[in-house]
Amino acid sequence: MEILGEVTRIITRLQNQANVVFPTDQELREQAEKVGNRTEYGNFNFSTSVKSRSAGVTVHIGRPEVQLRTVNNAHQKILDNLSNTMDKISSYLQRVPLVGTKCRMCDNNEYSPECTMYVSTYRKDSIRLSYMWTRLLFEADTIPKTAISPKLNLVYLPEWQEKDRQVLVFPEIGVTFVLGSDYLGEAKKGFLRMAMWFAKAHGMLGIHAGAKMVWARAPDGSLKHYSMLFFGLSGTGKTTHSCHDHGLVGEGEGVKIVQDDMVLLNCDGSALGTERGFYLKTDIYPEHQPLIYRAVKGCEAVFENVMVDYTGKVELLDDTLTGNGRGVIQRADLGEEYITDSVNLPPLSDIDGMVIAFITRRNTIVPMASRLTAEQAAAYFMLGESIETSAGDPTRAGESVRVVGTNPFIIGSEEDEGNWFYDFLRNNSNKVQCYLLNTGGSGEIVEVDDRGCKVIKQKVTRIEIPEMASIIRNIVRGTIEWVDDPNFGTRVAREIEGVNLERFNPETYYTGGQIKEMVDRLNKERVDYLARYPGLKRKIVDSIKR
Repeated sequence: MEILGEVTRIITRLQNQANVVFPTDQELREQAEKVGNRTEYGNFNFSTSVKSRSAGVTVHIGRPEVQLRTVNNAHQKILDNLSNTMDKISSYLQRVPLVGTKCRMCDNNEYSPECTMYVSTYRKDSIRLSYMWTRLLFEADTIPKTAISPKLNLVYLPEWQEKDRQVLVFPEIGVTFVLGSDYLGEAKKGFLRMAMWFAKAHGMLGIHAGAKMVWARAPDGSLKHYSMLFFGLSGTGKTTHSCHDHGLVGEGEGVKIVQDDMVLLNCDGSALGTERGFYLKTDIYPEHQPLIYRAVKGCEAVFENVMVDYTGKVELLDDTLTGNGRGVIQRADLGEEYITDSVNLPPLSDIDGMVIAFITRRNTIVPMASRLTAEQAAAYFMLGESIETSAGDPTRAGESVRVVGTNPFIIGSEEDEGNWFYDFLRNNSNKVQCYLLNTGGSGEIVEVDDRGCKVIKQKVTRIEIPEMASIIRNIVRGTIEWVDDPNFGTRVAREIEGVNLERFNPETYYTGGQIKEMVDRLNKERVDYLARYPGLKRKIVDSIKR
């Protein structure tokens, strides 16, 4: 495609243009702090115009296999005007002041993308994008010579006209343009999206999952050593439980935090971590999330759209500005005793096994914890069920959504990713356990009025963070008795130490007829959804049919 050649020429020119400066890390910090507000912790908070990702105007451009599965009207408008837009970008980038920064993703000898970001400083406060982004990744000059290192580039033009806001992704050449947004999440996910695409070509599966190591005492007294993966959409508890000790405080027990957001999974169960900093939602409860709370108070933390009053007091739970307040914390600030030396997970051959948890957030009849077969786990990977949060699309916050792999950043065939994941589970069935964890609750009633509109009555009994921590603790200790669930064909807990499961019993909130109706509807929705993916292996689809 000729457009790819033009994009390549634009990026090549940027490397030597007179209007592009590459400040030192110290210069970058000093310039950014001038446009921020110092908090009581001694770190800084910044304000943005755009407060969430612009998913609805993000397009993939290239061969058919990299393009979006479905194209809405906004996407089509962007594609129709693409040639004109690229002409404007090419001209503008030769005239506007730009700051360039270089980092690397991952810390290993196998795969480590070289990442370069260019930010227009036409708006002086845009410098904070460069500063915050460099807090997430590793220093550029330490890429191992033995590593596969695709060159990835992202260009930010925050001042672009609001009516023409768009994110243009060219996966095959590793380039993304962010036009009209100053939200840091576009850079974080922009680079990760491209890195996952290139990793797939080298036999890895990029997954939207937190990672940790746990040591747990089994009923027979032996100490088990597991890796853990937490899949989940932003805002559903992925970071919370990736960065929690789960009360594993028995002799020899404990946790070590590896990553909070994305890793690259290998067939042998090893996984490559991608970042040194964590970009997390700041609706933090200190008593239930003490490790994260410790880190947000660190001098290296940086806030985005968090409520900070005139004295510098940080109000983490105040959503006056947005329900998607964010912060970049340093993994090291979680506490030396809680982090691994490496950001990577070891192969299964080196440990007792792996525990995989799919985090969903539902408020009706989905059990708080379900044990899955390999086929069911692959199905739930494809279903990616949860509710939309303010981190994704604020206009749909609270709505039920399905996103394959709970990963909105997949490029290419989603069936291929589901089949890869199933093969991984099947080939390692003696080492990998899979679970569905519901961080929502029970009791919500959804009705349809005479106009066909959904009316949601919010009377939800929610599972609390300490209760979910108890579930996870008992899973890794192997102390839960699992019984058949007649509704969904999975296995559910008979009882769990530290959790009153009767609080979430659907029979407390619904009649038998309501339960049957909701179960039948959910099962049908799942089957219908998987039917969209004809290339998916039949055993995966059949595992959820009731």
